[in-house]
Amino acid sequence: MQTIKLVDARDGIEIGAGIHLDVRTVGTGPRTALVLPGAERTDEDEAFLAALSAEFTVVMPSHPGFGRSPRPSWCTSVDDLAYLYLGWLERTGFTDVTLIGLQFGGWVAMEMAVRSCARLSRLVLVDSVGVKLGDPTDREIADLFAASHADLDEWIYADPAFRMGELSQAPEDAVLEMARNEEALAVYGWQPYLHNPRLSHWLWQISVPTLVAWGARDGIVAHEYGRALADRFSDARFELIEDAGHRPQVEQPEQLAKLVLAADL
Repeated sequence: MQTIKLVDARDGIEIGAGIHLDVRTVGTGPRTALVLPGAERTDEDEAFLAALSAEFTVVMPSHPGFGRSPRPSWCTSVDDLAYLYLGWLERTGFTDVTLIGLQFGGWVAMEMAVRSCARLSRLVLVDSVGVKLGDPTDREIADLFAASHADLDEWIYADPAFRMGELSQAPEDAVLEMARNEEALAVYGWQPYLHNPRLSHWLWQISVPTLVAWGARDGIVAHEYGRALADRFSDARFELIEDAGHRPQVEQPEQLAKLVLAADL
């Protein structure tokens, strides 16, 4: 049976606490963009990373437990991820960082930014989860763990051309990575479901300009949630991306990159 070969000390990047991650670096631009991915396969984000690389050195790690990155048994919360990445920024000496959080990665990015913006210049959230905005009984984020693959495909992508389709017809390595990512997402986001109930009360701490970008046809987290999220920041702008679902970095990579590259957030 085929398995995923995880990175180790020989081919991974140590970010701290002996943790080695699979880290992708694209471009050699004068500024640094740290891109925190969502729960889907990161190779699908390549066009977006390439578009950013015109002005940035783009660094994108696979979170512990996702893709080819191992997860130590103690790393079980988004808090853990936030502290790991903040420590990594400190040790690498990166400054003036544009922090971009895609979907689940947006939650991690917000948890980082409420703790420290010292090395950040901007925050970008793309169809992010992580915050409870409505009443406790409101379903703001679709139940990813109960939905069928066919439903998820439809909710995530506005354009059927981007959908994986029947799993039996998909490449085996893609299915294995998807299964591993779903398991990791459950570790970090099972309960409370894909949010920190306290995070909304701390967003005022974020002191850098923030862009909240959203796919107009997101079936996982509606764009109304995105607008309400942007309103929680002291300095944020909301942008709606037409003809895109939950992953505009895949369906509209150039349009999203132009928003990020804009000098004035």
